[in-house]
Amino acid sequence: MKKNLTVGLLMLMGVAFFSCSSNTNTATQPEVEVDENTIVLSDGQTTVSWLKDNEGHRMMNRDLFQTAPDSLFELMGLQEGIPSSVSTFLMHADGEWILFDTGLGAERKGLLLEDLKTYNLTPDSIDYIYITHFHGDHIGGMVAEGKPIFPNAKVYAGAVEYKAWVEDMPEDRNAMQREVMGIYKDQLTLFQFGDVLPHDVKAIDAVGHTPGHTAFQKGNLLVIGDLMHGAALQMVHPEFNANFDMDKEQAAASRKRLLDYARENHLIMAGMHLPEPAFISMDE
Repeated sequence: MKKNLTVGLLMLMGVAFFSCSSNTNTATQPEVEVDENTIVLSDGQTTVSWLKDNEGHRMMNRDLFQTAPDSLFELMGLQEGIPSSVSTFLMHADGEWILFDTGLGAERKGLLLEDLKTYNLTPDSIDYIYITHFHGDHIGGMVAEGKPIFPNAKVYAGAVEYKAWVEDMPEDRNAMQREVMGIYKDQLTLFQFGDVLPHDVKAIDAVGHTPGHTAFQKGNLLVIGDLMHGAALQMVHPEFNANFDMDKEQAAASRKRLLDYARENHLIMAGMHLPEPAFISMDE
């Protein structure tokens, strides 16, 4: 039983970027070369590329999921940890470049800037940054030595997340958030859940991991941020939270709701801590 369940989960992780092909409009061709890390959305033109921000292979420790019983980890063959990643995503839509989060930052050994070079891009090339939430492995790549890394980018952040971190959080817990948002204040637009951002990207309530945690939908793609830290466990048991989730009841509710939404709408999920290549198809 353990073997079959584990194999089934690994197969689910492996089909990530193939589901969009049946929905692709072949009348037009995307401008970005499609490879093993890039998918084409259902409009046939928009591409989304997975950018790996961590070195080597990343595993989430079993202790990160303290409420999940040892017996379940043994049944699922996950005693040694859960495959994961630190990821960002690069969208090319209507001739412009959009980043979903910016990773750890070079000072913390993030690889985003090196990844951009593989697409012949520099930080100056980025037109928009859409932020899922304000943890350091999502906004750490925006600033270096007190200066913006992406000087031309229009930055979109959730109003709920901004208020929680920049205005309401004690000052001993939000130094990075205040610095980053201050440096980008003239480039910053705050959105509400349900708003449609440039290039028809919809902001969706995914609160729980953080107070204003946001998912983004563009066509058949759902960028889920940190909805899951251990997909092999949480895809099957969304009730179990990672220790990182700030409001665990809300996080579990958001996880269940968005997983159901993705299944019902046959979406591809892109997650910042999904296993490589950080896409999971829900096109059942």
